[in-house]
Amino acid sequence: MILSAEFLATPFAHRGLHDLALNRPENSRAAFAAAIAGGYGIELDVQRSADDGAMVFHDDGLDRLTDETGPVAGRDARTLGAITLRGGDEGIPTLAEVCALVSGRVPLLVEIKDQDGALGPAVGLLEKTVADVLGGYGGPVAVMSFNPHSMAALARLLPDVPRGLTSCAFDPAHWAASPETCADLATIPDYDRVGACFISHDHTDLENPRVGDLKLQGAGILCWTIRSPVQEARARRIAQNITFEGYVPAKA
Repeated sequence: MILSAEFLATPFAHRGLHDLALNRPENSRAAFAAAIAGGYGIELDVQRSADDGAMVFHDDGLDRLTDETGPVAGRDARTLGAITLRGGDEGIPTLAEVCALVSGRVPLLVEIKDQDGALGPAVGLLEKTVADVLGGYGGPVAVMSFNPHSMAALARLLPDVPRGLTSCAFDPAHWAASPETCADLATIPDYDRVGACFISHDHTDLENPRVGDLKLQGAGILCWTIRSPVQEARARRIAQNITFEGYVPAKA
């Protein structure tokens, strides 16, 4: 499996083309509509609801992005859909709702957030819901996760959809996983095991030799999160495409 050309040519708006000054919170329908209008790909995050829904939301808790508190997984999809995103006037969307909105007009990059809590094997429920939704989607779409177990599950559930690993240096100070797990994941050891065809790597760590090795092997190299033209120019020395926010990059 290879990543189609559009995933390497169209910059991806990080959590949509969000801008709170324009009432477009991250991972909102308004942010996704703006990305579509601008001709940019969309990168989004998916968390699980209490009733196993796939909610488009970055954090595992509600506190930063809404006026509610507590875990996303503690509320059902209908309740979450009625919680207004801070800085906008709409609720938390489901993955199915976003797919209907995008309708294949731009490529869609879906990051499945870690559900194990320590990047371990306790995954599967969210992946099953994502597979059910994307199995009926007709547009260009790829899936990725920091947790390789998530992508192993998607390899079984959704084998025809391109999958990748979100990756970085995995500094244990920033992860709940053990230092040993972080050190292992920093070498991106599961690329072949999960049948990945790309990585989306932290732009500050693109000179990691493993990134170069994967590129030589034919892996698609995407990167996150670019916030200026200067960062973009530096990243593109290695990466084939970017996920961006806070500025508007040129399109190929």
